[in-house]
Amino acid sequence: MGASIKQTVIASDEEAQYDEKAKKLLGHKIILAYILVNTIDEFRGMNPKDVVKYIEGEPHINVVPIDPGVTNTSEKTETESIKDRKIPEQVIGLNTENSEINEGMVRFDIIFYVRMKNGLNQIIINIEAQKEEPSKYKILNRAVFYICRIISSQKGRDFVKSEYNKMKKVYSIWICMNMKENSLTHIHLSEDDIIGSHNWKGDLELLNIIMIGIAENPPSKEDEKYTLHRLLSTILSSNLKVNEKLQIIETEYNIQIEDSIREDVEEMCNLSQGIKEKAFEGGYTEGYSKAILRMYEAGLPIEQIATIMKESVENIKKMLQQFTTTK
Repeated sequence: MGASIKQTVIASDEEAQYDEKAKKLLGHKIILAYILVNTIDEFRGMNPKDVVKYIEGEPHINVVPIDPGVTNTSEKTETESIKDRKIPEQVIGLNTENSEINEGMVRFDIIFYVRMKNGLNQIIINIEAQKEEPSKYKILNRAVFYICRIISSQKGRDFVKSEYNKMKKVYSIWICMNMKENSLTHIHLSEDDIIGSHNWKGDLELLNIIMIGIAENPPSKEDEKYTLHRLLSTILSSNLKVNEKLQIIETEYNIQIEDSIREDVEEMCNLSQGIKEKAFEGGYTEGYSKAILRMYEAGLPIEQIATIMKESVENIKKMLQQFTTTK
């Protein structure tokens, strides 16, 4: 029992590290720029390299709390040195430490400021990465909560008292892996006249939710409609090897492979391989291996089992061999 608990703890830690590396890789400015040019009209059609300069400061990755009352709590942070500037260069004055009673720390995955092409206005971008669409709750409900927190947290940081005209437009972009098909949806405010047609003053563009669905299999590089989907699928894949990822990123997207990007890709792939190897050992995922064995004993072809379990045929064979030799 002790060994099983230990394996579970190690597994959880490695999976957490994998998620952290995935967020860090997404948080590189050139990757963020590719997301922006494919989701936000202001930057659509631009070269991502030209958009990088509009991303201000360094994006906050998994450090800004979501809880009401603490997203915008002032305390000493890495951005302390620029607090006195009139125009913030990144999301500043954000509390980075707060624990929720039951669930521990809950943070935005990635959050940052982007300056518009006019050089004056700013928008706030939040990006969330999900392994799949959650079953415990409706993902749109969570997205609405997140974007409302970002909007409300602007008071005292981006505007004071009743200066609501200074509110910044917010985009909350959700990337959901392992979906049935590739998709891209923009959810925003709309205005419907019920009686009369008064022109109410205000900005309906303040609140924007972008849902990006990434299918299990990467789209073909020939289909330009799925350019962003192929890039995200490559970055977040747990099956592609280091050289395969780097080749696609560099040759297809003309992204210069800096040492920091290479390091993040390598660490991500190493963590992914380590997690899979533990699955072969039967440790904390013994139930996973047993499920594969039951399907095999029931007569399902290995190819079909691989599809169901989202594994390669080679890995399924290795799992079956490892499990049967230890019985």
